[in-house]
Amino acid sequence: MNRIPTGRLFRTSEGSDLVLSRTFRAPVEDVWASITESDRTARWFGPWEGHGAPGQTIKVRMVYEEQAPWFEMRIEACEPPKRLAVSALDEFGAWRVELLLEERDGTTELRFVHHLDNEDAIGEVGPGWEYYLDMLVAARDDSPTPDFDDYYPSMRAYFAELSQRG
Repeated sequence: MNRIPTGRLFRTSEGSDLVLSRTFRAPVEDVWASITESDRTARWFGPWEGHGAPGQTIKVRMVYEEQAPWFEMRIEACEPPKRLAVSALDEFGAWRVELLLEERDGTTELRFVHHLDNEDAIGEVGPGWEYYLDMLVAARDDSPTPDFDDYYPSMRAYFAELSQRG
């Protein structure tokens, strides 16, 4: 399958924002449930455990990664049904992510923003987020699950070039 990357890069005063979006023909509350309820996140990313509230740390299992590792994620902001901001720290660095939802005429746009401290790994990170957002789409419309091999390494050059555009 030949997928087309959608990510865009915006420079900010604090670094760069990698922005990807998807549109759903659904009310914002339903899309919000897909990104915040553990049984629904399990269908496209992984389940989570803990107290899901701002300032709290939850445990998330990445079931679509090798060995399905658990990791901790801090909830920075939770403003139903419009904004979820989370952060995590792992061996690759800090991950600061926001999911922003907006509904118009029965259609909800999800804007996914990864706040990058630097762009060193954008060639690997970008295809990964494209994959996970398409997993969300597949989970919502019961379409076949995408294959990560359709995203990486074929999308690597696109995202690396975003970084070089300056």
